[in-house]
Amino acid sequence: RFYCLSKMIHAILVFNTQGKPRLSKFYGNYNEHEQQKIIKECFQLLSKRPENTCNFLECGSLLGIKDTRLIYRHFATLYFVFAADSSESELGILDLIQVFVETLDMKFENVCELDLIFHVDKVHHILDEIIMGGMPLETNKATVLDIVDGQEKCLKSESSSIFGGSKATDKMKSLGSKFHFG
Repeated sequence: RFYCLSKMIHAILVFNTQGKPRLSKFYGNYNEHEQQKIIKECFQLLSKRPENTCNFLECGSLLGIKDTRLIYRHFATLYFVFAADSSESELGILDLIQVFVETLDMKFENVCELDLIFHVDKVHHILDEIIMGGMPLETNKATVLDIVDGQEKCLKSESSSIFGGSKATDKMKSLGSKFHFG
């Protein structure tokens, strides 16, 4: 297996206090079985830690990469976990986690676990605007939200022009209502 060691972040995981994954993003080649194993082991490592311990955990070669650290924050029922090179700044990664969570909070107005379940596409879009290929792209929450909102407006505009508003579409709708299948 080949791993690119120049990446800062190797994986981003969000799971609840029961260990159910709510988001996972791997920046390496891991099959589904390996991903599930990594998520399970991360949960087992983090769930055993007392609340008053630091948010950094050496995980050795959990991801198949030497000197990897788990840097995490526990918010309500969710763990936000970044697996990063040990050479990276733990405080910088904690700040990146904070940016991600605050951006989600701004988008969903007090984000909760259900938002991650029912809006997985929006959550991934936000994450992809903040981190791409294991490297941070944007840390300004307002800029990230502007990009995400702009993309959503563009998609809505495209879908309304494709599915509605044209005479041909109206004609097809009226024809469809005349035929009853069943």
